[in-house]
Amino acid sequence: MKESISKKLAGMTLEEKLCQLTQLDGSFLPDISDTAVTGPMSRLSLKKSDIDSLGSVLNIQNPDSVRKAQRGHMETDRNRIPLLFMHDIVHGCKTVYPIPLGMAASFSPELMRECAEMAAEECKLSGVDVTFSPMVDYIRDARWGRVMESTGEDVYLNALYAAAQVKGYQSRGIASCIKHFAAYGAPEAGRDYNTVDMSERTLREYYLPAYHAAVDADAYMVMTSFNSLNGIPAAANEALVRGILREEWGFDGVVISDYNAFNEMMTHGIAETSEDCAYLAMRATNDIEMMSVNYIHSIKKLIDDGRISTEQVDSAVERVLELKEKLGMFDNPYQHCEQHTGESCILSAEHRALARKAAEKSAVLLENRNLLPFSKEVRRIAIIGPFGDTGEIIGAWSGFGNPRDTVSLKDGVQQLLPNAEVITLRGVDGAINAKADPEEIRKAAKLASACDIVILTLGEPSGDSGEGTSKQNLELPSAQYELFRAVQAGNPNTAVVLFTGRPLVLTTLSKECSALLNVWQPGTEGGSAIANLLFGEAEPEGRLTMSFPAATGQCPIHYNHMNTGRPRADDLHRYGYCSSYIDGPNEPLYPFGYGLGYTGFEYTDLSLSSDSMSSGDTITASVTVTNVGNRVGTETVQLYLRDLVGSVVRPVKELKGFCKVTLAPGEKQVVSFEISEEMLKFLRADMTFGTEPGEFRVFIGHSSACTGYLSFRLK
Repeated sequence: MKESISKKLAGMTLEEKLCQLTQLDGSFLPDISDTAVTGPMSRLSLKKSDIDSLGSVLNIQNPDSVRKAQRGHMETDRNRIPLLFMHDIVHGCKTVYPIPLGMAASFSPELMRECAEMAAEECKLSGVDVTFSPMVDYIRDARWGRVMESTGEDVYLNALYAAAQVKGYQSRGIASCIKHFAAYGAPEAGRDYNTVDMSERTLREYYLPAYHAAVDADAYMVMTSFNSLNGIPAAANEALVRGILREEWGFDGVVISDYNAFNEMMTHGIAETSEDCAYLAMRATNDIEMMSVNYIHSIKKLIDDGRISTEQVDSAVERVLELKEKLGMFDNPYQHCEQHTGESCILSAEHRALARKAAEKSAVLLENRNLLPFSKEVRRIAIIGPFGDTGEIIGAWSGFGNPRDTVSLKDGVQQLLPNAEVITLRGVDGAINAKADPEEIRKAAKLASACDIVILTLGEPSGDSGEGTSKQNLELPSAQYELFRAVQAGNPNTAVVLFTGRPLVLTTLSKECSALLNVWQPGTEGGSAIANLLFGEAEPEGRLTMSFPAATGQCPIHYNHMNTGRPRADDLHRYGYCSSYIDGPNEPLYPFGYGLGYTGFEYTDLSLSSDSMSSGDTITASVTVTNVGNRVGTETVQLYLRDLVGSVVRPVKELKGFCKVTLAPGEKQVVSFEISEEMLKFLRADMTFGTEPGEFRVFIGHSSACTGYLSFRLK
């Protein structure tokens, strides 16, 4: 491979090399857009020859356009180097599964990988060579809209999901580009694109591990983030990209900027000119510049001035060409968009079944006061609220998904119960600033009282989460509360189905509702999955991977926090001076790991195989789990550890393992976890990674709020 790449590289001009390092939107291609020459090209001062030698494009959304663009490109590019086509395929291509934050609630990296494989299979038929996924940013603040793309607030779990998605995509022949490197998930005030300032210890212990796991899973690409990290924008951050990513972790794949991020170095205030942008980006070893043209316009002068070497440019181009070689593009430039004979897998029954399973496994039952599951014998059902009779529940960043292909909640219920009368009414609009119409509220209450049961849909529309959708207030809109109270008063047999892309503040709703099922933004088969869950055809088994705050003012909030010298405690101090709020609790409303089912589980007989561990040894922690309800159910048994004393303060709990068990009523099972010394390592005071002797507590339970523990000492 190296020999053929070197030969291609030797035959290219500098201008052609710089075009390989440039990515533009598909609208810049004359074969796609009639306005390409007079519109976008002129705006960026591009020549036709620049477009002829372009390396990659993004956002072309159908295989016919991809084929047309690739053919046109291969006819005009002197070197006959194929275009790469890239797109954001975050939680499904045409068959859309739940948003990543929802998928994470399944506590199943295996399911996540299976869904990524499905997405990749559809990508190949849609002309996509590279997906900008997974987003593996670590998160703690629900105000940030892009929490919907992440898998939560736990380091261990995020790393598992990152690797699973990379392997899933790439096992089916498309490249995975992990994003956003690094620490994009920690913007000040939860405001998108905002400054990130953190210690190296926090960066390495919490924010970097998922990226590292994805690199270790052989991700082909990495995208640098928009944010500045400790004063330096990520795309210009040599210590981060060249230092940690390439030299420390050994990543030799392609690094691409985020959209227009090179130009934004000037807005940040770290660069004054286009030349500065190109110099800083090349020095940091960014390979592809997305949606700006600083490399094309400035690299030649930088080489002439001795600031950049031709070897640096050649190394970047070589990495891009090697990616194309890995994907088989030189052998067949059209392989990912060929017209296939026979039945397509896109939106197939098999893919829909997987999407439905994913939506069922991701839903989290937050409250249930003996209401769910509903009886399938009911004859008159009201579905009230803005999300009951629409396909607009697939979620933000939904690839090529189309709401017209989505099973609405109304359709899902009607398909499950064909003999029932299903009546829908919006009641209120789902928009954040919607006002309640008193007449519509009265209609909703009247309909509720005339039906056997009510399914009330509340929450966020898909457009309220994702990029650029930070919020100051995580409460439900007041109009939705007006609708809820009227409907609940009209019929107490009302189950609230919550659609959301982030944790919301549900403190009032949680106290007043009869049942509350959080279904996230569930995807193409959302309506079918929700119907199955509400009527007992499927069991809720999702568990939260991001804390739901009791008030917006608690954000950022996360379970794996550290103790202060004055932790909150009733008997701490007669004046009550402790790290707490005077107007509310420290604890979230719903903690990490939380979720109910249609049965209950009891934990007894926690035991350790030893009360001490020597270096290199392991200890077995065991607990007996019993189904104390009257239905078969699945429990996610969670193992947490706490290091009581270290050279730096350690978190009050850290997830170190989990196991799913399915038990019949009255059935019990002993669940065991092996605790190794590797699980006890952390970044010590001297910034080395390892263990320290001392006492450790072991918790096994239903969520991060579990309190019973046993202890052992590491010698």
